[in-house]
Amino acid sequence: MVSLPSPITASKLEDTRAAFDSVAADYDGPRGNNALIQDMRAEMWRWLDRTFPSPSRLLDIGCGTGLDAVRMAKLGHRVTATDFSPGMIARTRERADLEEVAARVRTLAIGAHELARIEGRSCYDGAYSNLGPLNCIPDPAATARECARLVRPGGALVFTVIGRLCPWEIAHYLVRGRLRRAVVRFRRGPVPVGMNRRTVWTWYYSPRELYRAFAEEFRLVRCRGLCVFAPPPYLTSVRERHRRMYERLWRLDRFAAGWPLLNTLGDHFLMVMERRT
Repeated sequence: MVSLPSPITASKLEDTRAAFDSVAADYDGPRGNNALIQDMRAEMWRWLDRTFPSPSRLLDIGCGTGLDAVRMAKLGHRVTATDFSPGMIARTRERADLEEVAARVRTLAIGAHELARIEGRSCYDGAYSNLGPLNCIPDPAATARECARLVRPGGALVFTVIGRLCPWEIAHYLVRGRLRRAVVRFRRGPVPVGMNRRTVWTWYYSPRELYRAFAEEFRLVRCRGLCVFAPPPYLTSVRERHRRMYERLWRLDRFAAGWPLLNTLGDHFLMVMERRT
């Protein structure tokens, strides 16, 4: 049975869906896939490949325009690609057709908070969610319950989630005298984030807060910061002006962002969990 959000929360979810629908046509460009985001995506792919042997049956939660789903399908996986935005789902379907992997990519216009609509039990080897779809839902515990239903015992989850403590962001806004903006991620409850003159309502989580929702059914395997030393994706000028330094920072990120304390920092964090048997 699908539990319905409160009218206020439902309104925020609809705002978010409309915002992503409005940018679906060009989200592969600078808005949603600039060079810095591509580096973050490459890091996610590295961990997906370490976690899921091919072929696996995978659930993509918040697939966007299908870059991850199609890439995984081309590696031999069978992917159910879900997203709350019908516009994004249409783009994913088009991409799968163009890349000739439509037979391995099933698309569903379902949000991360609506996984109860997917039938079956233990029908996936794992699930993944990249670059913050889980930040667009009010109750990760409900998503955790559905992941436990859908993912087989021993299967895995790989998530990248927008975190609370991003040193680059805090420093960037503090030096500009924008204290409120520097600490926006520490707010409890939904935060309005502008996109294309619309609003994406965003819930921020620390690694501990997110894992608490999944701990009953999933074991934590790994947690890493993402963009701890490397700049977050909106600071494209750092890469443009200091390319060599930027590449060194990414090497440092890959080397040290899994260390204790550092793994709680970053623009995002990457978490790998295993379904308890």
